[in-house]
Amino acid sequence: MNLAAHDVAHLGHIELFTPVFDESVEFFTRYLGMTVNGSAGSSVFLRTWDDYEHHTITLTPRETAGIGRTHVRAADEDALQRRVEAIKDAGLGIGWADGDPGYGPTYLFRDPDGHELGIYYESEWFQAPEDSKPALKNQAQAYPGTGVSVRRLDHVNFLGVDVEANRNMLRDLLGAKVTEQIVLDDGSVSGSWTTFTNKGYDAVYTRDRLGLAGRLHHIAFATDTRADILRAADIALEQGVFIETGPHKHAIQQTFFLYVYEPGGNRIELCNAGARLVLAPDWQPIDWTEAERAKGQAWGLKTIESFHTHGTPPAPGQ
Repeated sequence: MNLAAHDVAHLGHIELFTPVFDESVEFFTRYLGMTVNGSAGSSVFLRTWDDYEHHTITLTPRETAGIGRTHVRAADEDALQRRVEAIKDAGLGIGWADGDPGYGPTYLFRDPDGHELGIYYESEWFQAPEDSKPALKNQAQAYPGTGVSVRRLDHVNFLGVDVEANRNMLRDLLGAKVTEQIVLDDGSVSGSWTTFTNKGYDAVYTRDRLGLAGRLHHIAFATDTRADILRAADIALEQGVFIETGPHKHAIQQTFFLYVYEPGGNRIELCNAGARLVLAPDWQPIDWTEAERAKGQAWGLKTIESFHTHGTPPAPGQ
């Protein structure tokens, strides 16, 4: 029994770095259909239309693309304190900091790979202004009808040097459930999908084949239907957004997907996982072999080489 289970409620907000700030803001608003909810310093805060919290993405200008801090929300104050003590005991803690606008005190820490994370509980629920109030009171904001109109942040996929060490951190310190994995012929794990909720996955680590630490593979936004993914491909074509691969269906987790790059170089996935949930309390991880993964995606699409090499920040010389 995982004593940390359910102490983390869900994946929270994520900071992304971009070297072309204005172009990236346009991508998130015009293509993804997100809305701006304030700014601080050089950063702007963007939200998906059904996020109950203040913002979903913090976009910050930097010389290179990449991921800043990834936040998770604790289930309550007691859960927050339990996770903070566990993180401290593991030697991964950085310390307390003021939360981003709309968020309370946040405890900062690092995973074994060096990615920065934060855990918080206090959160300011979003109150839609008059021009974006929803017709239905159980919805955070009116459907924007702009671009892809992504509904929520779905997951983050980190690149890591040691997948197993990072997976164990999520499982043992944050209470994540391991749902699926790639197990190589030598017995090592090259990819691990974990969840804090009953979704198939919230946080993923895949091996960085270039041996670099602290990089991002992608972040993913959920749409309501598969048709939205097809429409996202058409919109990308019209707006000049680079499509890396898809639309297609993953074998792992069965997610219907489209991968694009935002102008700064960060990989963004548009995804629809359908109705697949992990409800079993005694779920055992599904292991995929090298031979099975060599078959490609669910309907036979081969995994393209850039999926194994492109990450942010970019490798030296890329």
